[in-house]
Amino acid sequence: MQPTAVFDLDGTLVDSVPDIHAALNRLMAAHGEPPFTLQEVVGFIGDGVPTLLARAFGARGREPDPAALPGFLLDYEATAAQHTRPFEGIPAVLEALKAAGWRMAVCTNKPVAAAHVVLEALDLSRFFAAVGGGDSFPVRKPDPAHLLATLQAAGGDPTCAVMIGDHHNDIAAARGAGVAPVFVAWGYGPLAAADGAPVAARPSELPALLAAAAGPTSIR
Repeated sequence: MQPTAVFDLDGTLVDSVPDIHAALNRLMAAHGEPPFTLQEVVGFIGDGVPTLLARAFGARGREPDPAALPGFLLDYEATAAQHTRPFEGIPAVLEALKAAGWRMAVCTNKPVAAAHVVLEALDLSRFFAAVGGGDSFPVRKPDPAHLLATLQAAGGDPTCAVMIGDHHNDIAAARGAGVAPVFVAWGYGPLAAADGAPVAARPSELPALLAAAAGPTSIR
């Protein structure tokens, strides 16, 4: 059976913090608030845009402004690939997995429109059979239904799939869905978030870790 590699996006495939940071600071400026540092924004990422904004407003001692969400999304989508880049080695790993016969998908809490903007701008869309965004289904990670719905859209089977990510949500979604997890150490989450899952220290380690995690497959 063909194995499926399901990747998180921000902090796993791409370093998107510079563009998220810039868009968030534009929003804060519009509300008369001082900017955040890059590292502060890293701590806000991983649970979707509504949570990102709630954390940002909360850090300034303010209640979240629901009216800010549509404008932030429009602004961010227009600039989502200005400074965002794949992590070094990721394109080569995706090429290697494709050549080895892996099916691939993206499961991210980022809104799906913004995810497509980034993937297309960086010439990564061609690798993925499906993209499940944070607004693609009624739930999002860590709910395992988000991962399972993405797998179904990609035509994959949970019994020979691997979820790769840098956040505790990725590990929790994988385990809840009965999917093998692999944690990446170059992302935004602390190493403790691996919670016992295999850890890739660099992208070049992914093909071997994925092959081991997926178990026996039809790949030769």
